[in-house]
Amino acid sequence: MIIENDADNASRTAALLARALQFGDSMFPIGAFSFSSGLESAIQKSVVIDAATLGAFTRTAVEQAARGDGIALIAAHRAAAAGDLDALTRVDSQVYARKLSDEARAMSVRMGKKFTEMGVEVVGAPLLHAWRHRIETSVTPGCYPVALAVNFAAQGLPARQAFVVHQYGVAATILGAALRLMKVSHVETQKILYVLSGQSDGMYATAAAARLSDMAGFAPLTEILAAVHTRAHVRLFMS
Repeated sequence: MIIENDADNASRTAALLARALQFGDSMFPIGAFSFSSGLESAIQKSVVIDAATLGAFTRTAVEQAARGDGIALIAAHRAAAAGDLDALTRVDSQVYARKLSDEARAMSVRMGKKFTEMGVEVVGAPLLHAWRHRIETSVTPGCYPVALAVNFAAQGLPARQAFVVHQYGVAATILGAALRLMKVSHVETQKILYVLSGQSDGMYATAAAARLSDMAGFAPLTEILAAVHTRAHVRLFMS
């Protein structure tokens, strides 16, 4: 009987891992490929010129995400696990308010809405239906970190996995864009991603101990680059 229970637990663990990988895939159809998270402007203005500066830019973006959206994601996961839609809406509004540029807001909302819609179609949990309804009726903007938290909570996936998926996505989006924008190899981008992925657990511990009011997403250079990108005459990416 013990062996059977162990086998059942292993099977469930494998299924949960597979689903976390599915919804955390950089190719998951929510439009992430159309954003560069400021990298396009950074390259145009020679802030990023090679693999070393790309690594520094990506690390800064990941650290900023952990201190901002990452804290909100964990708070949203707690609210979603408790089925508290009002608390989720409050977290969502805090995320939206901290997006200073139009492009950052558009990126978060478009990805969040699409992620929620995909969750409804694929998972079909009542919580996801209720969250989509709030987005569609303009009760809440539906930012991506909150949508990710709702989806993972609805599937019984832990906040830690949601956080890791979010952080991985931030890095993968930038590095994927880099391959199309500059002279950098797949080996170099994978090395950067490997190093940053190893820091996720420490970032999670810090974010999990923080309060929602501790969110701090301001990064002057990033905001300036976003403003520059808005006025650029030639753009491959939406941000």
